[in-house]
Amino acid sequence: VQLQASGGGLVQTGGSLRLSCADSARTSSIYAMGWYRQAPGKEREFVAGINWSCGTVYHVESVKGRFTISGDNARGTVYLQMNSLKPEDTATYHCTARTTSSVSAPFDYWGQGTLVTVSS
Repeated sequence: VQLQASGGGLVQTGGSLRLSCADSARTSSIYAMGWYRQAPGKEREFVAGINWSCGTVYHVESVKGRFTISGDNARGTVYLQMNSLKPEDTATYHCTARTTSSVSAPFDYWGQGTLVTVSS
C-alpha cells in the first residue's frame, strides 16, 4: 500500500477544499480507508472513514454536515469534501488504510499529510 494524499491548501472561513488520496500500489486487500487530522499541539483525531466490505461511512461529530467522505474501492481512492471550513479545521490531514477485514482492527497504512489552513 502506498498512499498519496493531495488537495490541502489555504482557504478562508466558509470555504471548501477537496482532499484526495490514492493507493499508488493498487493493493487489492484494502478493506477500509479514512482520514485523520492533527493540529499543532493537539492529539490526532479520526475525522472520517469508509468501510468497503460493509459499505458504511463514519464522520466525527464535529464535521458532520460539513465534510463528506467518498471513494472508489476498485481504484483504491478516497476523497474528503470539506465545506463550510472553520479555523478549528486547520490541521495536517493524513490518509489511512486498513488491510485486515476485522472492523475492530486499527488502520495500518498511512500516507504523508496534506496541510489544510483555514484563515479567519
